[in-house]
Amino acid sequence: MTLSLNITKQFEGFKLDASLELPAGLTVLFGPSGSGKTTLLNAVAGLVTPDTGHLVIDGQVLFDSAKNIHLPPHKRGLGFVFQDARLFPHLSVEQNLNYGRYFTVNKPSEADVNQIIEMLGIRHLLSRGAAKLSGGERQRVSLGRALLSKPKMLLADEPLAALDGARKAELLPFFERLRDELNLPVLYVTHSVSEAARLASTVVAMEAGKVVKHGSPAEILADPALVPGGVRGVGTVLKAKVKSHAGDGLSELTAGGATLVVPRVNQPVGSPLRVRIAAQDVILATERPIGLSALNIIEGQVLRLRTGEGPGAIVTLQAAGGEVLARITRRSLAALNLSEGQTCFAIVKTVSIAREDIGQG
Repeated sequence: MTLSLNITKQFEGFKLDASLELPAGLTVLFGPSGSGKTTLLNAVAGLVTPDTGHLVIDGQVLFDSAKNIHLPPHKRGLGFVFQDARLFPHLSVEQNLNYGRYFTVNKPSEADVNQIIEMLGIRHLLSRGAAKLSGGERQRVSLGRALLSKPKMLLADEPLAALDGARKAELLPFFERLRDELNLPVLYVTHSVSEAARLASTVVAMEAGKVVKHGSPAEILADPALVPGGVRGVGTVLKAKVKSHAGDGLSELTAGGATLVVPRVNQPVGSPLRVRIAAQDVILATERPIGLSALNIIEGQVLRLRTGEGPGAIVTLQAAGGEVLARITRRSLAALNLSEGQTCFAIVKTVSIAREDIGQG
């Protein structure tokens, strides 16, 4: 399933002008508030009509201004999960789920229904009234309702933005399973670096209504020009596997042969993971340090040095597990006398790696 679009839409004081060719997988539309993420998502859904251009999903034309084609939302075969769950409060969970089944031509089988209910962990909620659900439960039911319409693609507009940290942690694994198990294309809007790092197959960076760049999470989230918050938001996305679990609440991962110690992850040994490490949480040393409380010491070679007009610098190391970024001051850069190709050691405190920054690979 692929998405091809080239559309424009003029609003007062803002213009959407986006062109994309996207592969299957979970694509994150990423950028600061007002960059056009939700507007683009709504155009795909049919809730906004572009002025010009075309929009095609897997060969089906949803919009083409030259041919005067504009399929209404209910004929596009797309599922939509909003920031607020938008359940019917007077109906039970089961009745809300069934609503998604009634309005689709391609009815899900009972096996499909059971798979989605089990995947989302909502069987025990089926008889409960929607008004009595927690925020996280409401979003799971909303996701289930969208999936039971058997969509060609799922659209999600900041589905975790209204939830607290605990509820977000509860929901993220369900989107990971959706990406990995259902083989359903997802277009997901967020300005959260952690969500983009954990969930995305592809990240599309947007600014002022335009697509600036798209690529892998590791590529996009390492560029201060593309990350909301600039240098404070950049970081490393490493691919790793669970090596072992210790009795002290920690887990050991292996990333390209190097060991990484993180807060305990509830995944079996051998499971693939993604780990995001914020560049501002990395300390550099030119010699392997000893006598430190920090458990993670990653050896690498200096790949790039970037300085800006401010006091900071971004140093990129090529390590065995991938590129590792460190944000340090220009004064520190001068004191270390770093140069490209030089061996260097990145030091990362285990407790600085948040659980929300560790996800299924």
